Amino acid sequence: MTQTILITGASSGIGKATAQLFHDNGWNVIATMRTPENDTELSALKNVLVTRLDVTDSATIASAMQAGIDKFGKIDVLLNNAGYGAYGPLEAFPMERIRRQFDTNVIGLIETTKGVLPHMRANGAGTIVNISSIGGQMTFPLGALYHGTKFAVEGISEAMHYELEAAGIRTKIVEPGMIATDFGGRSFDFVNDEEMTEYQPVVQALFSRWGSPDAGANASPASLVAEVIWTAVTDGTNTLRYRAGADAVELLDNRKAADDATFIGGMKAQLGLT
Repeated sequence: MTQTILITGASSGIGKATAQLFHDNGWNVIATMRTPENDTELSALKNVLVTRLDVTDSATIASAMQAGIDKFGKIDVLLNNAGYGAYGPLEAFPMERIRRQFDTNVIGLIETTKGVLPHMRANGAGTIVNISSIGGQMTFPLGALYHGTKFAVEGISEAMHYELEAAGIRTKIVEPGMIATDFGGRSFDFVNDEEMTEYQPVVQALFSRWGSPDAGANASPASLVAEVIWTAVTDGTNTLRYRAGADAVELLDNRKAADDATFIGGMKAQLGLT
């Protein structure tokens, strides 16, 4: 029987590339997004259902899953991909935007997972793939909110790895490095208050680094992450973590090898903050 994957955040970037890859490999795809009416490509593909799912809207989670089951019979894999990054001095963020970051990247992931687990338990099988980041195991300045959510995804996923195994359900974490997607555009939320003068040297240093000509030199295409997701889903192992991109491998190896003072000192030196 043809297998089915449900993908959140499939309108662009990693989600869209993964939908295309799984479709090309003969899978049924439930490609979900907040504005499915804007899609012109995935909806034209056979065995792809494009439907609305906003991870902050409980009703859309339930309806998207039911629509997928009604069309394809079951859901074998859930890819929790929807998310965005909030950066800036923590003090400058209003609480409603802080809550939005955690509601999207953490609570939304949890609720979507909870929504599919009864179905997978009844089938005695399934795979949950959660998109984390190198930012789930290391941090950059001004990323308290984004990194907080991705560290949470790592902990949630690792704990789930234990408990879901008894139900025949695998849990996987994919950790991309820098990816050539629109993360710096609509998937990026930056807040600053220039009157908080103490934070401005860090803000300027970070944007100088991100705006440099070589900032995206090591960025991997979204298709590379899709291939890592494909491996995580199909390799038949209980491996928990998968890195995506040469920079992810290098940075996470360096972080693992360094103590806190060494790593933080190196980061500050790179940004000219020493």
